[in-house]
Amino acid sequence: MRSGIILAGGEARRAGGHEKYFFEHRGVTFIDRLINTLGETMDETIIVAKDEEQCRRFSHITDVRCITDIRRGLGPIGGLHAGALAAKGDTIFVVACDMPCVSREVIEYLFSQIDGYDAVIPSWNEDMLEPLHAVYRRAPLLAYLEGHVSLSLRAMVRCLNTWHVDIDEVRRIDPSLRTFTNINKLEDLHHFNGQSI
Repeated sequence: MRSGIILAGGEARRAGGHEKYFFEHRGVTFIDRLINTLGETMDETIIVAKDEEQCRRFSHITDVRCITDIRRGLGPIGGLHAGALAAKGDTIFVVACDMPCVSREVIEYLFSQIDGYDAVIPSWNEDMLEPLHAVYRRAPLLAYLEGHVSLSLRAMVRCLNTWHVDIDEVRRIDPSLRTFTNINKLEDLHHFNGQSI
């Protein structure tokens, strides 16, 4: 079984306080775009919110579970922990809520590489990774998250038996690398919506 986890609990500081998951592209919100894509490849989709109030913002969405951070204020590590605990799947795809163009084909490729590894993470180089656009085995991920000290995703990746997928491998599936489109600021959104993507 596969679980998809969307991390939505950020503070949106770089987006001027606006909720990035409700940004729109071509009339569809980012969160709906992600849910639609994950629905094609996952057995379940989970949204991880920072608290109950944020979870209520997603109450209109069907066939998706919304849960809250258990360890609050830890950033993505806290969201990963809550999501992994809630997931029913043995393998998990994790994505940030501000990545509206995630590719189903790329997700499938990452899952195809997981055999023998704890994590499959796209890597631009040894310092630039995509841990929030990656596949993990639930058990080793939880084992790390239950006892971690660092809040760094890079430290987490180093502690797992990770397969680093070279970005050129992803480019064969998604030549323009749209799957990694990340919208953090309102200016980014305006530019994004002015492009043909």
